Amino acid sequence: MSEAPVSPADATARIAALEALLARANAALAARDLLIDSLRGQIARLRRMQFGASSEKLGREIEQLELALEELEAERDAAPVEARASEATARPAPVRSLPAHLPREEVVHEPASGACTCPDCGGALRRLGMDAHEMLDVVPVRWRVVRNIRPKYSCRVCEKIVQAPAPASAVARGKASFATLAHVVVSKFEHHLPLYRQAEMMAAQGLDIDRSTLVGWAGQAAALLDPVVARIRDAVLHADKIHADDTPVPVLDPGRGKTATGRLWVYAADDQASGSTAPRATWYRFTPDRTAAHPLAHLAGFRGFLQADAYAGYDGLYRGGATEVACWAHFRRKIFDLHDRTATPLTTDILERLGALYAVEAEVRGQPPDIRHRARQERSKPLVEALREVLDTALRRLSSKSDMAKAIAYGTKRWAALSRFLDDGRLEIDNNIAERALRGVAIGRRNWLFAGSRVGGERAAAIYTVIQTCKANGVDPQAYIADVIAKIASDWPASRWDELLPWNWNQPVDQPTAQAA
Repeated sequence: MSEAPVSPADATARIAALEALLARANAALAARDLLIDSLRGQIARLRRMQFGASSEKLGREIEQLELALEELEAERDAAPVEARASEATARPAPVRSLPAHLPREEVVHEPASGACTCPDCGGALRRLGMDAHEMLDVVPVRWRVVRNIRPKYSCRVCEKIVQAPAPASAVARGKASFATLAHVVVSKFEHHLPLYRQAEMMAAQGLDIDRSTLVGWAGQAAALLDPVVARIRDAVLHADKIHADDTPVPVLDPGRGKTATGRLWVYAADDQASGSTAPRATWYRFTPDRTAAHPLAHLAGFRGFLQADAYAGYDGLYRGGATEVACWAHFRRKIFDLHDRTATPLTTDILERLGALYAVEAEVRGQPPDIRHRARQERSKPLVEALREVLDTALRRLSSKSDMAKAIAYGTKRWAALSRFLDDGRLEIDNNIAERALRGVAIGRRNWLFAGSRVGGERAAAIYTVIQTCKANGVDPQAYIADVIAKIASDWPASRWDELLPWNWNQPVDQPTAQAA
């Protein structure tokens, strides 16, 4: 039965209806994409506000926005292919190739009829070639038991008993390998898995390991790493330039039934942005409070450049001979927060000028100090001088009590320290090196909630020192810790401690994992 003919008028009406439907669908898609972009912007803004903040409410708001963003992106990805054709160019590029260092397992898929006989005519098959497609696969953590056996032998002549010595142990009569200790501490401090969650994950695989046992393992790993931590500290303190920052860490205070606020300080030596090949070293210290006595004690005797925020606790170091280098990122953040709240021609102008300053830095990053110094003198210095004129002019017409005047005054009061990078190519424009070293701590403390005690805070500082220094030097923290604590427990000579530092360490070809701890 044939369909009834459609009149030109009806066809035109149907086309118009379909076009209207398509327009509404496109509008809905555009609105969803706009919402996704808006959520991404809100999350980025809240993360800037959250860094160093003590409010948990802000963290929960970020989590809720990320959940909403995840649902919207999942909904977009689940849309029909036809509806997403126009979005193809805006989506992230797929993975084109997988890393060559990953182990490969080949699975051969032969025809259902076999590789010898043609399913149609019964003739013999000959191989023409093959098609291969790689997929990224994961094998969950597999626990195993390593049984160390030491046979005993006796001499038939003199009855002497011969036996291999017992392997080194990190914990007396312990049941964990050095690799297991490394796994526990890296999971907590690098992957932000609290010990109670690790215990739950082990229990799901049939391993009944009490959380207190994991605490002991982490403590033994930290104790074995003490010589490495001491040498990383020495490397930092002998540097010509140190980046410093701190962040709050809640500490359990059983006597009062609540948590107190401790601090985790970071001191980083990193000159690779100025073309140096010297190793990167990052040293952390835990303190129960934020009094000025702590940085004064940590950096006692330091006479080089200290790049940090405007915390008054560093002033004693500057009076003692250290040279202050201020952070342009802190100044920019204050202006940006006002601009984000209410954009004005003044905030826009200042941010654009700072953007031009950072553009010069991006071009000379990684270049030798003399090239950086020359570019800064020729291009950055005029930008800084022009910016100062804009700031001074604004201060003359703004009320000194206004938020804008306070933000500008933050910079003008520290102008000499802010401008110091112009005259030395080794210096950085900001303190982002130290801030980046604390981002993992900010993520981690939301998961492991608080340090159980001052000892726990000091343990965290020691392990962060090793993990972050490994990462800064391109070393796998888990492989490093497993190998180094095994060597230290096996009475590694003190005269050769430096061979175990992350920047000197070479991963063994067949790294031992069978030594019992």
